[in-house]
Amino acid sequence: MHVIMPILIPLLLIGVFAVLWFSRRGSTLTQACRWRLDRAAGPEVWRCAVCGAQTTSARAPRDCLRDAG
Repeated sequence: MHVIMPILIPLLLIGVFAVLWFSRRGSTLTQACRWRLDRAAGPEVWRCAVCGAQTTSARAPRDCLRDAG
């Protein structure tokens, strides 16, 4: 039992960090971005309510476009 514990704890920590890394890797949408469909500007115009970035696409963007403009 005492031999298994020093191996089990680092493996558990590595597993937790791997799960967190893989779940974060799939989404680049930052917490500050709030994409809203701006129908006044056009039928497919999306505007971020936080930073004011604007783009045209059929779906809400997944990436923050703050530095793109």
